[in-house]
Amino acid sequence: MIDEQQIRSIVESVVASVAKTSGTALPKAGSGAVTPSLSPQSMRPVASSAGLRGKDGVFDRMEDAIAASKRAFFEFNKFGVRERERLIGILRRVTLDYAEEFSKMTFEETGMGNIRDKILKHRNCAKNSPGTENLVSRSWSGETGVTIEEFAPFGIIGAITPSTHPVPTLVNNAIIMLAGGNTVIFNPHPGAKKISAYALQIFHKAIVAGGFPENLITCVENPTIETANSMFNHPDVALLSITGGPGVVKAAMATDKKVIAAGPGNPPVLVDETANIEKAARDIIRGASFDNNLLCIAEKEVFVVESVFDRFMMAMEKAGAVKIESIHMDLLTKKAFISNEKGGHVLNREMVGRSTSYLADLVKLNIPEGTRLLFGETDKDNLLVKEEQMMPLLPIVRVKDFDDGLQCCLEAEHGYRHTALIHSKDMDRITTFAKAMNTTIVVANGYSNQGDGPDDGEAYMAFTIATPTGEGVTSPINFCKIRRLAIAGSLRFV
Repeated sequence: MIDEQQIRSIVESVVASVAKTSGTALPKAGSGAVTPSLSPQSMRPVASSAGLRGKDGVFDRMEDAIAASKRAFFEFNKFGVRERERLIGILRRVTLDYAEEFSKMTFEETGMGNIRDKILKHRNCAKNSPGTENLVSRSWSGETGVTIEEFAPFGIIGAITPSTHPVPTLVNNAIIMLAGGNTVIFNPHPGAKKISAYALQIFHKAIVAGGFPENLITCVENPTIETANSMFNHPDVALLSITGGPGVVKAAMATDKKVIAAGPGNPPVLVDETANIEKAARDIIRGASFDNNLLCIAEKEVFVVESVFDRFMMAMEKAGAVKIESIHMDLLTKKAFISNEKGGHVLNREMVGRSTSYLADLVKLNIPEGTRLLFGETDKDNLLVKEEQMMPLLPIVRVKDFDDGLQCCLEAEHGYRHTALIHSKDMDRITTFAKAMNTTIVVANGYSNQGDGPDDGEAYMAFTIATPTGEGVTSPINFCKIRRLAIAGSLRFV
């Protein structure tokens, strides 16, 4: 882990560089002085009239980004695991220092979610993304010699990042991919291209100031389908990591490369009669309202056993969510899903990640200021139940019993195998639920974020949850090859 003295040295280098550029004398950290942080003021990229061609990791052309990443990979090979962990420490510190600014800029560009939760999301990413400690080698010895298996880099990784969590996904990917010795090229979602390029420049400047090669992480200034296809099909790109919609996943899977891809989710929640109803309500509100329900693991629909249904609905109101009547649920459903030319429905992107007040205004509903979540009773065939809606509007469905609720959860989850949640004190039921759902993440008696490594969880976190390709919650191991060294007849001491 990077220590305070190393951080101070990096900061001093960056501050000196900025001071030289601006002509302004800045204080040096030292005795009696406050150590400067890697702040927006000291690290802000300098705009150039010539554009961003190759400027601090941001390129005009994907081909140039790939060429730069290739050169950087061979330079990065000279750095050992301890140095990689020092690099990861820099990325963590910068993310913490910039959490607020990145969050505000993301909200300004995308209009989705809320700043408070985005700050928490950045901090969680900085603290709980796994690093080189994840790469534990294995060895065997016997009468005929010794065998050692280590983790080796793939090389250049091409990554797609979403508009819903642009910087957290970028930095999480950077940490877990650089930990394995790879370099990374990002093709961000066009809806978050400004914050993605800005953040990458900030990270790039800190990386170089820390003594590491340029262009370990790169991106294009104007990401498009064409730049993505160029990255997908370039012979120097060894592996593709996709955190995006089904269209881009399908395009990546059509290549001849190894692909690690996140898939869709529609996480159901089952609440049975043995559950701590009041706690279940608080947990569901906390998870479903976080960043206006943008997380793919968030609670999207809730099935409650009939014998405790009314009590649960009252507990939701007592915990701060606002119950809306069926007429308003129906109106919001019609606005949330738009008919397409194929006779089906598509999600209204204008409503994704919007606030409760925005949703309430659409149906002329008055709600208290600061409301985190709207909820109401629906049937299991409502589109809010069947489709992933990503907004702070939670449908609650009455079910006969545990078995009926489990069947409804299976239908709503659609076999995506992503995430499912249950609130129950019956361990046999929890076991039955987990086996039947067979999802990458199952959360029992908690809120959804606890399944992906928050501070109050017991696991690492990742923003690429690879359900279609089987890696699950990704870590540095997933972005490494296994290299075996067999030493015949030597190093056997007993």
